[in-house]
Amino acid sequence: MSKTRPSGSALRVADLAQNVSTGFAIVPDRAAMDAMAEMLELTGLRKVRFQGEVRAKGAADWILTGTLGASVTQPCGVTLEPVNTRIDVPVRRVYLRDFADDTDAPEMEMPDDDEVERLGDWIDPDAVLIEALSLAVPDYPRAPGVALGETVLTEPGKTALTDEAVRPFAGLAHLKAQLDKDAKE
Repeated sequence: MSKTRPSGSALRVADLAQNVSTGFAIVPDRAAMDAMAEMLELTGLRKVRFQGEVRAKGAADWILTGTLGASVTQPCGVTLEPVNTRIDVPVRRVYLRDFADDTDAPEMEMPDDDEVERLGDWIDPDAVLIEALSLAVPDYPRAPGVALGETVLTEPGKTALTDEAVRPFAGLAHLKAQLDKDAKE
């Protein structure tokens, strides 16, 4: 059993009460938020708060539930302008003592329930906060009013292949609309 605490908010499973929930509230200081922002490649991170509880599920398993709130700043995926996003998401993790994980298998299917993890000696809300934040941050943020334009590349003297041209039924839809118009006249 590991006696070394992984983080300041980590809860040792052996010390958790089986009949009552154990609450937690994490509000990182500026240095911790700067470190998280750097780790997640964010321009800025503010107003981070993760609060919830850990409670027993049956005789040997545990459930962590909580709410994560944060304000993140990232560069726009098109213009590189700063984009601010408010994140407020529910978080849930289920820690199972008898978690079946066959890591020796050459191929492994992803489990249907991505909230389930193996129960270890510690339940670490700090680690859950970072994981949940990394999953909630937009992959391709866009500044308001910015749209990704169409890029058309072709050799000189040839007709460019556009998105509209590769839609095989676009011409049929136009023909049907013309036939419908002619039938009404």
